[in-house]
Amino acid sequence: MLSDLKLRWGRLVPREQRMVGAAVSVVALALLWWLALAPALAVLRVADEQHRGLDAQLQRMQSLQAQAQALQSQPRQTPDDASRLLEATVRQQLGLTARIAVSGERVTVTLSGATPEALSQWLTQARTNARVLPSEARLTRNPAGLWDGVLVLGLPPR
Repeated sequence: MLSDLKLRWGRLVPREQRMVGAAVSVVALALLWWLALAPALAVLRVADEQHRGLDAQLQRMQSLQAQAQALQSQPRQTPDDASRLLEATVRQQLGLTARIAVSGERVTVTLSGATPEALSQWLTQARTNARVLPSEARLTRNPAGLWDGVLVLGLPPR
């Protein structure tokens, strides 16, 4: 096959040899661009954005790690201590918009007209201070933009 190509090349006039050489060069450059340079440049274009995204993700993970370590370093609480703390935070954050009922290792909080900010702050405090986790939530937003419904929380085990 190589000898056939050499034979055909020798039969071409110098002008045709230059044109075939130029065509082969254009095809070789196009292949080099599409297979090597274009993908590399595309990666370079998005690298900064991906780097910023990964940095933000790393910072969030480090923040979550610090929160987890802070929670682990807190002393263990009994369910009685947790329910007392929970009742105090309900009175402090939600006031008259919430009623609390403790039944064994479950706490039911009934909301009527709680503001989103107060509910968010209360849930954060309940999680960090009393170490309770929501196990069930049936919440609806009323026309005024306030929260109504029931939250069931689990107290820490004995």
